[in-house]
Amino acid sequence: MTRPALTVVAAAAAILVTALPAAAQSNEALLQELKALRERVEQLEKQVQAQPKPGEWGMTPEQARELNRIAVKTESLQDNFTDQGFKGLKISGQIDPTYIVNRRQNDRTFVFLNNDGARYTYDNSYFGMAVIDFEKETEGGTKWKLTLAPERGTGAIANGGSIVHEASVSVPLSDLQTRLWLGQIPDWTGYEITLPAGNKLITHNLLFDFMAPTSYTGAVLDITRGKWWSRVGLANFNSARQTPGNNSPVLIYRVDYSKGEFSGFGFSGLHGEIPNFAADELFVNPDTGLEEPFPSVGKNTMANLFEVDAYFIRGDWSLFGQVSFGQQKGAAIFNSDGQLRDASWWGLSGTAAYKLTPRLEGVLRADYIGNKKNGGGLLGYSLDDDRNGIGRGRVPDAAGEYTQFAKGEGVGSNRWALTLGMNYLYDENTIVKFELRQDGASQPVFYDTKSSRYYKSNTLLGASVVVSF
Repeated sequence: MTRPALTVVAAAAAILVTALPAAAQSNEALLQELKALRERVEQLEKQVQAQPKPGEWGMTPEQARELNRIAVKTESLQDNFTDQGFKGLKISGQIDPTYIVNRRQNDRTFVFLNNDGARYTYDNSYFGMAVIDFEKETEGGTKWKLTLAPERGTGAIANGGSIVHEASVSVPLSDLQTRLWLGQIPDWTGYEITLPAGNKLITHNLLFDFMAPTSYTGAVLDITRGKWWSRVGLANFNSARQTPGNNSPVLIYRVDYSKGEFSGFGFSGLHGEIPNFAADELFVNPDTGLEEPFPSVGKNTMANLFEVDAYFIRGDWSLFGQVSFGQQKGAAIFNSDGQLRDASWWGLSGTAAYKLTPRLEGVLRADYIGNKKNGGGLLGYSLDDDRNGIGRGRVPDAAGEYTQFAKGEGVGSNRWALTLGMNYLYDENTIVKFELRQDGASQPVFYDTKSSRYYKSNTLLGASVVVSF
Protein backbone atom coordinates (compact mmCIF):
# COMPACT_ATOMS: atom_id res chain seq x y z
CA MET A 1 0.00 0.00 0.00
CA THR A 2 1.46 3.39 -1.04
CA ARG A 3 1.52 6.58 1.06
CA PRO A 4 -1.25 8.32 -0.94
CA ALA A 5 -3.45 5.28 -0.49
CA LEU A 6 -2.84 5.28 3.26
CA THR A 7 -3.71 8.97 3.40
CA VAL A 8 -6.99 8.35 1.60
CA VAL A 9 -7.84 5.56 4.02
CA ALA A 10 -7.11 7.80 6.99
CA ALA A 11 -9.17 10.66 5.58
CA ALA A 12 -12.12 8.42 4.85
CA ALA A 13 -11.98 7.03 8.34
CA ALA A 14 -11.88 10.53 9.83
CA ILE A 15 -14.91 11.62 7.78
CA LEU A 16 -16.81 8.50 8.80
CA VAL A 17 -16.07 9.07 12.46
CA THR A 18 -17.00 12.78 12.40
CA ALA A 19 -20.29 11.91 10.72
CA LEU A 20 -21.44 9.82 13.64
CA PRO A 21 -24.18 11.35 15.78
CA ALA A 22 -22.91 13.32 18.70
CA ALA A 23 -25.00 11.19 20.99
CA ALA A 24 -23.03 8.12 20.13
CA GLN A 25 -20.01 9.11 22.09
CA SER A 26 -18.34 12.00 23.88
CA ASN A 27 -15.76 14.30 22.29
CA GLU A 28 -13.07 12.76 24.45
CA ALA A 29 -13.83 9.24 23.17
CA LEU A 30 -13.84 10.52 19.61
CA LEU A 31 -10.40 12.06 20.02
CA GLN A 32 -9.00 8.79 21.42
CA GLU A 33 -10.28 6.84 18.42
CA LEU A 34 -8.77 9.35 16.00
CA LYS A 35 -5.46 9.11 17.80
CA ALA A 36 -5.47 5.31 17.61
CA LEU A 37 -6.30 5.45 13.92
CA ARG A 38 -3.46 7.89 13.25
CA GLU A 39 -1.00 5.63 15.05
CA ARG A 40 -2.11 2.66 12.92
CA VAL A 41 -1.57 4.65 9.71
CA GLU A 42 1.95 5.53 10.86
CA GLN A 43 2.70 1.82 11.48
CA LEU A 44 1.53 0.92 7.99
CA GLU A 45 3.71 3.64 6.47
CA LYS A 46 6.77 2.27 8.29
CA GLN A 47 6.02 -1.29 6.95
CA VAL A 48 5.80 0.00 3.40
CA GLN A 49 9.10 1.84 3.78
CA ALA A 50 10.74 -1.32 5.17
CA GLN A 51 9.89 -3.40 2.06
CA PRO A 52 12.82 -3.87 -0.36
CA LYS A 53 12.75 -2.04 -3.65
CA PRO A 54 13.01 -3.87 -7.05
CA GLY A 55 16.49 -5.25 -7.52
CA GLU A 56 17.22 -5.62 -3.82
CA TRP A 57 16.74 -9.49 -3.89
CA GLY A 58 20.15 -10.07 -5.43
CA MET A 59 18.87 -9.89 -9.05
CA THR A 60 19.36 -7.28 -11.69
CA PRO A 61 16.34 -6.10 -13.66
CA GLU A 62 17.50 -8.31 -16.56
CA GLN A 63 17.67 -11.34 -14.26
CA ALA A 64 14.18 -10.58 -12.97
CA ARG A 65 12.89 -10.46 -16.56
CA GLU A 66 14.65 -13.79 -17.34
CA LEU A 67 13.01 -15.37 -14.31
CA ASN A 68 9.64 -14.27 -15.57
CA ARG A 69 10.38 -15.73 -19.02
CA ILE A 70 11.34 -19.08 -17.40
CA ALA A 71 8.13 -19.09 -15.39
CA VAL A 72 6.09 -18.51 -18.56
CA LYS A 73 7.94 -21.31 -20.40
CA THR A 74 7.43 -23.71 -17.50
CA GLU A 75 3.71 -23.06 -17.44
CA SER A 76 3.58 -23.55 -21.21
CA LEU A 77 5.42 -26.89 -20.99
CA GLN A 78 3.08 -28.08 -18.24
CA ASP A 79 0.05 -27.18 -20.31
CA ASN A 80 1.50 -28.91 -23.38
CA PHE A 81 2.36 -32.02 -21.31
CA THR A 82 -1.26 -32.21 -20.16
CA ASP A 83 -2.69 -31.50 -23.62
CA GLN A 84 -0.59 -34.31 -25.15
CA GLY A 85 -2.01 -36.85 -22.66
CA PHE A 86 1.22 -37.50 -20.74
CA LYS A 87 -0.12 -36.42 -17.37
CA GLY A 88 -0.70 -39.51 -15.23
CA LEU A 89 1.06 -41.78 -17.79
CA LYS A 90 3.60 -44.36 -16.63
CA ILE A 91 5.69 -46.50 -18.99
CA SER A 92 7.63 -49.52 -17.75
CA GLY A 93 9.06 -52.69 -19.23
CA GLN A 94 11.14 -55.80 -18.73
CA ILE A 95 13.14 -58.31 -20.74
CA ASP A 96 14.61 -61.68 -19.73
CA PRO A 97 16.70 -63.64 -22.27
CA THR A 98 16.90 -67.19 -20.86
CA TYR A 99 19.01 -70.31 -21.36
CA ILE A 100 17.41 -73.73 -20.72
CA VAL A 101 18.86 -77.24 -20.57
CA ASN A 102 16.26 -80.05 -20.63
CA ARG A 103 17.77 -83.50 -20.18
CA ARG A 104 14.98 -85.71 -21.55
CA GLN A 105 14.33 -83.43 -24.52
CA ASN A 106 18.08 -83.38 -25.31
CA ASP A 107 17.62 -79.63 -25.49
CA ARG A 108 20.21 -76.94 -24.79
CA THR A 109 19.01 -73.63 -26.10
CA PHE A 110 18.41 -69.96 -25.56
CA VAL A 111 14.72 -69.20 -25.06
CA PHE A 112 13.55 -65.78 -26.17
CA LEU A 113 10.37 -64.67 -27.94
CA ASN A 114 9.79 -68.15 -29.41
CA ASN A 115 6.21 -69.08 -30.25
CA ASP A 116 6.29 -72.88 -30.83
CA GLY A 117 2.69 -72.65 -31.98
CA ALA A 118 1.82 -71.13 -28.56
CA ARG A 119 2.63 -74.51 -26.96
CA TYR A 120 2.83 -74.18 -23.17
CA THR A 121 5.14 -76.47 -21.21
CA TYR A 122 6.89 -76.06 -17.88
CA ASP A 123 10.18 -75.50 -19.74
CA ASN A 124 8.56 -73.09 -22.21
CA SER A 125 6.25 -70.81 -20.24
CA TYR A 126 6.33 -67.15 -19.18
CA PHE A 127 10.05 -66.49 -19.50
CA GLY A 128 12.19 -65.45 -22.44
CA MET A 129 9.92 -62.40 -22.72
CA ALA A 130 10.09 -58.77 -23.80
CA VAL A 131 7.35 -56.68 -22.20
CA ILE A 132 6.29 -53.04 -22.50
CA ASP A 133 3.64 -51.70 -20.14
CA PHE A 134 1.56 -48.51 -20.40
CA GLU A 135 -0.51 -47.24 -17.46
CA LYS A 136 -2.61 -44.08 -17.43
CA GLU A 137 -4.71 -42.56 -14.65
CA THR A 138 -7.07 -39.68 -15.36
CA GLU A 139 -7.95 -36.90 -12.93
CA GLY A 140 -11.27 -38.63 -12.29
CA GLY A 141 -9.50 -41.78 -11.08
CA THR A 142 -10.03 -44.01 -14.13
CA LYS A 143 -7.08 -46.35 -14.68
CA TRP A 144 -6.13 -47.68 -18.12
CA LYS A 145 -3.55 -50.45 -18.65
CA LEU A 146 -2.03 -51.99 -21.77
CA THR A 147 0.72 -54.61 -21.52
CA LEU A 148 2.30 -55.95 -24.71
CA ALA A 149 4.28 -59.21 -24.66
CA PRO A 150 4.95 -60.61 -28.17
CA GLU A 151 4.91 -64.43 -28.47
CA ARG A 152 5.05 -65.08 -24.71
CA GLY A 153 2.08 -63.29 -23.10
CA THR A 154 -1.40 -64.57 -22.29
CA GLY A 155 -2.65 -63.42 -25.70
CA ALA A 156 -0.14 -65.68 -27.45
CA ILE A 157 -1.71 -68.68 -25.71
CA ALA A 158 -5.38 -67.77 -25.37
CA ASN A 159 -6.05 -65.43 -28.28
CA GLY A 160 -4.48 -66.77 -31.46
CA GLY A 161 -1.00 -65.37 -30.99
CA SER A 162 -2.03 -61.86 -29.96
CA ILE A 163 0.76 -59.68 -28.54
CA VAL A 164 -1.62 -58.24 -25.91
CA HIS A 165 -0.89 -59.62 -22.46
CA GLU A 166 -3.34 -57.31 -20.68
CA ALA A 167 -5.74 -54.63 -21.90
CA SER A 168 -8.01 -53.34 -19.18
CA VAL A 169 -9.69 -50.27 -17.75
CA SER A 170 -10.72 -49.66 -14.14
CA VAL A 171 -13.53 -47.13 -13.66
CA PRO A 172 -14.37 -45.75 -10.19
CA LEU A 173 -18.02 -46.11 -9.19
CA SER A 174 -19.19 -44.66 -5.88
CA ASP A 175 -15.58 -43.92 -4.82
CA LEU A 176 -11.99 -44.71 -5.76
CA GLN A 177 -12.09 -47.94 -3.72
CA THR A 178 -15.12 -49.30 -5.57
CA ARG A 179 -14.36 -49.95 -9.24
CA LEU A 180 -15.56 -51.69 -12.38
CA TRP A 181 -12.64 -53.52 -14.02
CA LEU A 182 -13.13 -54.55 -17.67
CA GLY A 183 -11.10 -56.07 -20.47
CA GLN A 184 -8.51 -58.83 -20.86
CA ILE A 185 -7.03 -59.63 -17.44
CA PRO A 186 -4.23 -62.15 -16.72
CA ASP A 187 -5.11 -64.87 -14.22
CA TRP A 188 -4.61 -63.99 -10.53
CA THR A 189 -4.36 -67.51 -9.07
CA GLY A 190 -1.71 -68.34 -6.46
CA TYR A 191 1.38 -66.69 -5.03
CA GLU A 192 3.40 -66.52 -8.26
CA ILE A 193 2.72 -63.89 -10.90
CA THR A 194 3.01 -64.15 -14.66
CA LEU A 195 5.79 -61.73 -15.57
CA PRO A 196 9.40 -62.72 -14.71
CA ALA A 197 10.54 -59.61 -12.81
CA GLY A 198 8.17 -60.41 -9.94
CA ASN A 199 9.26 -64.04 -9.44
CA LYS A 200 12.26 -65.40 -7.57
CA LEU A 201 12.87 -68.34 -9.95
CA ILE A 202 12.86 -68.75 -13.71
CA THR A 203 10.25 -71.49 -14.14
CA HIS A 204 6.87 -71.53 -12.41
CA ASN A 205 5.50 -73.99 -9.89
CA LEU A 206 3.40 -76.96 -11.04
CA LEU A 207 0.16 -75.46 -9.74
CA PHE A 208 0.71 -72.30 -11.78
CA ASP A 209 1.56 -74.26 -14.93
CA PHE A 210 -1.15 -76.95 -14.93
CA MET A 211 -3.93 -75.98 -12.51
CA ALA A 212 -4.54 -72.27 -13.20
CA PRO A 213 -6.31 -70.41 -16.05
CA THR A 214 -4.40 -68.19 -18.47
CA SER A 215 -6.57 -65.07 -18.67
CA TYR A 216 -10.10 -63.71 -18.39
CA THR A 217 -12.05 -61.42 -20.71
CA GLY A 218 -14.99 -59.83 -18.95
CA ALA A 219 -16.15 -57.52 -16.18
CA VAL A 220 -15.06 -57.54 -12.55
CA LEU A 221 -16.29 -55.60 -9.50
CA ASP A 222 -13.15 -54.46 -7.65
CA ILE A 223 -13.62 -53.40 -3.99
CA THR A 224 -11.00 -52.31 -1.44
CA ARG A 225 -11.99 -51.89 2.20
CA GLY A 226 -9.16 -51.39 4.66
CA LYS A 227 -6.90 -54.44 4.54
CA TRP A 228 -9.33 -56.42 2.33
CA TRP A 229 -9.21 -56.41 -1.48
CA SER A 230 -12.02 -58.30 -3.26
CA ARG A 231 -12.68 -58.94 -6.95
CA VAL A 232 -15.64 -60.87 -8.36
CA GLY A 233 -16.95 -60.98 -11.92
CA LEU A 234 -18.12 -62.81 -15.02
CA ALA A 235 -15.74 -63.55 -17.87
CA ASN A 236 -14.77 -65.72 -20.80
CA PHE A 237 -12.33 -68.44 -19.79
CA ASN A 238 -9.06 -68.26 -21.80
CA SER A 239 -10.90 -66.67 -24.71
CA ALA A 240 -11.40 -63.19 -26.18
CA ARG A 241 -14.77 -64.34 -27.55
CA GLN A 242 -16.71 -67.54 -26.98
CA THR A 243 -17.71 -69.71 -29.91
CA PRO A 244 -21.38 -69.65 -31.00
CA GLY A 245 -23.62 -71.55 -28.61
CA ASN A 246 -21.34 -71.06 -25.59
CA ASN A 247 -23.27 -68.28 -23.90
CA SER A 248 -22.39 -68.95 -20.26
CA PRO A 249 -19.44 -66.98 -18.85
CA VAL A 250 -17.64 -68.35 -15.81
CA LEU A 251 -17.82 -66.89 -12.31
CA ILE A 252 -14.39 -65.74 -11.12
CA TYR A 253 -13.26 -64.20 -7.85
CA ARG A 254 -10.26 -63.41 -5.68
CA VAL A 255 -10.04 -62.04 -2.14
CA ASP A 256 -6.81 -60.83 -0.47
CA TYR A 257 -6.10 -59.80 3.10
CA SER A 258 -2.89 -57.92 3.90
CA LYS A 259 -2.16 -58.07 7.61
CA GLY A 260 0.74 -55.74 6.98
CA GLU A 261 3.38 -55.06 4.40
CA PHE A 262 5.04 -58.41 5.08
CA SER A 263 2.26 -60.97 5.54
CA GLY A 264 -1.14 -61.85 4.18
CA PHE A 265 -3.28 -64.48 2.50
CA GLY A 266 -5.75 -64.82 -0.34
CA PHE A 267 -8.06 -67.24 -2.10
CA SER A 268 -9.48 -67.44 -5.59
CA GLY A 269 -11.89 -69.57 -7.56
CA LEU A 270 -13.59 -70.26 -10.87
CA HIS A 271 -16.92 -71.98 -11.49
CA GLY A 272 -18.55 -72.53 -14.87
CA GLU A 273 -18.39 -74.32 -18.19
CA ILE A 274 -15.00 -74.34 -19.92
CA PRO A 275 -13.63 -76.13 -23.01
CA ASN A 276 -13.38 -79.89 -22.63
CA PHE A 277 -10.56 -81.16 -24.82
CA ALA A 278 -11.40 -84.78 -24.11
CA ALA A 279 -14.64 -84.24 -26.03
CA ASP A 280 -12.61 -83.31 -29.12
CA GLU A 281 -11.01 -86.76 -29.25
CA LEU A 282 -12.27 -89.95 -30.89
CA PHE A 283 -12.71 -93.36 -29.31
CA VAL A 284 -12.65 -96.84 -30.82
CA ASN A 285 -16.13 -98.32 -30.82
CA PRO A 286 -15.74 -101.93 -29.57
CA ASP A 287 -18.72 -103.04 -31.67
CA THR A 288 -17.50 -101.67 -34.97
CA GLY A 289 -13.76 -101.29 -34.38
CA LEU A 290 -13.97 -97.80 -35.87
CA GLU A 291 -12.99 -94.44 -34.39
CA GLU A 292 -16.07 -92.37 -33.54
CA PRO A 293 -16.78 -89.08 -31.76
CA PHE A 294 -18.18 -89.24 -28.26
CA PRO A 295 -21.99 -89.18 -28.38
CA SER A 296 -24.08 -86.31 -26.97
CA VAL A 297 -21.15 -84.35 -25.58
CA GLY A 298 -20.87 -80.57 -25.66
CA LYS A 299 -17.55 -78.85 -26.21
CA ASN A 300 -17.81 -77.16 -22.81
CA THR A 301 -18.34 -78.90 -19.46
CA MET A 302 -18.61 -77.76 -15.85
CA ALA A 303 -15.40 -77.03 -13.95
CA ASN A 304 -14.73 -75.91 -10.38
CA LEU A 305 -11.38 -74.48 -9.26
CA PHE A 306 -10.42 -73.21 -5.81
CA GLU A 307 -7.10 -72.30 -4.18
CA VAL A 308 -5.71 -70.63 -1.05
CA ASP A 309 -2.29 -68.96 -0.87
CA ALA A 310 -0.31 -66.99 1.72
CA TYR A 311 2.99 -65.18 2.22
CA PHE A 312 5.21 -64.21 5.15
CA ILE A 313 8.30 -62.00 4.96
CA ARG A 314 10.46 -61.36 8.00
CA GLY A 315 14.01 -60.05 7.85
CA ASP A 316 16.03 -62.10 5.34
CA TRP A 317 13.33 -64.80 5.06
CA SER A 318 10.50 -64.95 2.50
CA LEU A 319 7.93 -67.78 2.68
CA PHE A 320 5.11 -68.53 0.22
CA GLY A 321 2.57 -71.36 0.15
CA GLN A 322 -0.42 -72.54 -1.87
CA VAL A 323 -2.97 -75.37 -1.94
CA SER A 324 -5.25 -75.89 -4.96
CA PHE A 325 -8.16 -78.12 -5.93
CA GLY A 326 -9.89 -78.66 -9.26
CA GLN A 327 -12.27 -80.86 -11.21
CA GLN A 328 -13.93 -80.87 -14.62
CA LYS A 329 -16.81 -83.02 -15.77
CA GLY A 330 -15.98 -85.54 -18.49
CA ALA A 331 -12.41 -84.28 -18.99
CA ALA A 332 -10.31 -87.21 -17.71
CA ILE A 333 -7.67 -88.89 -19.88
CA PHE A 334 -9.11 -92.42 -19.50
CA ASN A 335 -11.98 -92.68 -22.01
CA SER A 336 -11.01 -95.57 -24.28
CA ASP A 337 -14.29 -97.43 -23.68
CA GLY A 338 -16.35 -94.53 -25.06
CA GLN A 339 -17.29 -93.07 -21.68
CA LEU A 340 -16.07 -89.64 -20.66
CA ARG A 341 -15.07 -89.61 -17.00
CA ASP A 342 -14.56 -86.72 -14.62
CA ALA A 343 -11.07 -85.33 -14.05
CA SER A 344 -10.06 -84.19 -10.56
CA TRP A 345 -6.79 -83.04 -9.05
CA TRP A 346 -5.21 -81.31 -6.08
CA GLY A 347 -1.81 -79.76 -5.45
CA LEU A 348 0.58 -78.17 -2.97
CA SER A 349 3.39 -75.68 -3.54
CA GLY A 350 5.78 -73.90 -1.18
CA THR A 351 8.73 -71.56 -1.68
CA ALA A 352 11.33 -70.44 0.86
CA ALA A 353 13.91 -67.76 0.08
CA TYR A 354 16.76 -66.43 2.23
CA LYS A 355 18.98 -63.39 1.66
CA LEU A 356 22.54 -64.72 1.90
CA THR A 357 23.78 -61.18 1.34
CA PRO A 358 21.87 -57.97 0.59
CA ARG A 359 22.20 -58.80 -3.13
CA LEU A 360 22.30 -62.63 -3.23
CA GLU A 361 19.23 -64.73 -2.39
CA GLY A 362 18.92 -68.51 -2.19
CA VAL A 363 15.57 -70.08 -3.14
CA LEU A 364 14.01 -73.53 -2.59
CA ARG A 365 10.63 -74.54 -4.04
CA ALA A 366 8.72 -77.82 -3.69
CA ASP A 367 5.57 -78.78 -5.64
CA TYR A 368 3.24 -81.79 -5.67
CA ILE A 369 0.14 -82.70 -7.71
CA GLY A 370 -2.19 -85.62 -6.97
CA ASN A 371 -3.65 -86.73 -10.32
CA LYS A 372 -4.32 -90.48 -10.37
CA LYS A 373 -8.10 -90.58 -10.90
CA ASN A 374 -9.37 -91.85 -14.27
CA GLY A 375 -5.98 -91.77 -15.91
CA GLY A 376 -5.30 -88.24 -14.80
CA GLY A 377 -6.24 -84.97 -16.45
CA LEU A 378 -5.48 -81.39 -15.45
CA LEU A 379 -6.85 -78.00 -16.45
CA GLY A 380 -6.66 -77.98 -20.24
CA TYR A 381 -4.83 -81.35 -20.33
CA SER A 382 -7.05 -84.29 -21.28
CA LEU A 383 -4.41 -86.35 -23.08
CA ASP A 384 -1.18 -88.07 -22.07
CA ASP A 385 1.63 -85.53 -22.27
CA ASP A 386 5.08 -87.11 -22.17
CA ARG A 387 6.92 -83.77 -22.19
CA ASN A 388 5.13 -82.33 -19.14
CA GLY A 389 4.80 -85.71 -17.42
CA ILE A 390 0.99 -85.84 -17.34
CA GLY A 391 -1.12 -88.98 -17.65
CA ARG A 392 -0.34 -92.70 -17.74
CA GLY A 393 3.17 -94.11 -17.60
CA ARG A 394 4.51 -96.36 -20.36
CA VAL A 395 6.50 -99.60 -20.09
CA PRO A 396 7.92 -101.80 -22.89
CA ASP A 397 6.12 -104.87 -24.13
CA ALA A 398 7.79 -108.14 -25.13
CA ALA A 399 9.03 -106.57 -28.34
CA GLY A 400 10.53 -103.63 -26.48
CA GLU A 401 7.90 -101.18 -27.71
CA TYR A 402 6.30 -98.79 -25.21
CA THR A 403 2.70 -99.81 -25.89
CA GLN A 404 1.68 -100.84 -22.36
CA PHE A 405 0.55 -98.71 -19.44
CA ALA A 406 2.64 -99.00 -16.30
CA LYS A 407 -0.35 -99.23 -13.90
CA GLY A 408 -3.21 -99.72 -16.30
CA GLU A 409 -4.99 -97.30 -18.60
CA GLY A 410 -7.21 -95.93 -15.84
CA VAL A 411 -4.45 -94.80 -13.43
CA GLY A 412 -2.80 -91.41 -13.83
CA SER A 413 0.53 -90.22 -12.44
CA ASN A 414 1.16 -88.02 -9.46
CA ARG A 415 3.72 -85.28 -10.16
CA TRP A 416 6.34 -83.50 -8.07
CA ALA A 417 9.09 -80.97 -8.65
CA LEU A 418 11.96 -79.72 -6.49
CA THR A 419 13.74 -76.53 -7.56
CA LEU A 420 16.89 -75.01 -6.09
CA GLY A 421 17.93 -71.58 -7.32
CA MET A 422 19.39 -68.21 -6.57
CA ASN A 423 19.05 -64.69 -7.81
CA TYR A 424 21.59 -61.88 -7.69
CA LEU A 425 20.71 -58.19 -7.76
CA TYR A 426 23.40 -56.90 -10.12
CA ASP A 427 22.10 -53.33 -9.98
CA GLU A 428 18.84 -51.51 -9.33
CA ASN A 429 17.32 -52.72 -12.61
CA THR A 430 19.06 -56.06 -13.26
CA ILE A 431 18.56 -59.48 -11.65
CA VAL A 432 20.56 -62.58 -12.63
CA LYS A 433 18.79 -65.91 -11.96
CA PHE A 434 19.98 -69.52 -11.86
CA GLU A 435 18.06 -72.70 -11.09
CA LEU A 436 18.39 -76.47 -10.97
CA ARG A 437 15.05 -78.27 -11.19
CA GLN A 438 14.24 -81.96 -10.74
CA ASP A 439 10.83 -83.15 -11.91
CA GLY A 440 9.43 -86.55 -11.05
CA ALA A 441 6.32 -88.71 -11.28
CA SER A 442 4.88 -91.92 -9.81
CA GLN A 443 5.09 -93.55 -13.26
CA PRO A 444 7.48 -93.34 -16.22
CA VAL A 445 5.86 -90.43 -18.06
CA PHE A 446 8.88 -88.43 -19.30
CA TYR A 447 9.88 -89.37 -22.83
CA ASP A 448 13.61 -89.31 -23.56
CA THR A 449 14.09 -88.19 -27.16
CA LYS A 450 17.65 -89.52 -27.34
CA SER A 451 17.02 -93.08 -26.10
CA SER A 452 13.30 -93.32 -27.08
CA ARG A 453 12.51 -94.59 -23.58
CA TYR A 454 10.24 -93.41 -20.76
CA TYR A 455 11.52 -92.35 -17.33
CA LYS A 456 10.08 -91.26 -14.01
CA SER A 457 12.18 -88.13 -13.74
CA ASN A 458 13.70 -85.26 -15.66
CA THR A 459 16.34 -82.62 -14.93
CA LEU A 460 16.29 -79.00 -16.03
CA LEU A 461 18.88 -76.21 -15.73
CA GLY A 462 18.10 -72.57 -16.31
CA ALA A 463 19.79 -69.16 -16.33
CA SER A 464 18.34 -65.77 -17.15
CA VAL A 465 19.03 -62.04 -16.91
CA VAL A 466 15.99 -59.94 -16.06
CA VAL A 467 16.29 -56.22 -16.84
CA SER A 468 13.39 -53.95 -15.96
CA PHE A 469 12.69 -50.24 -15.78
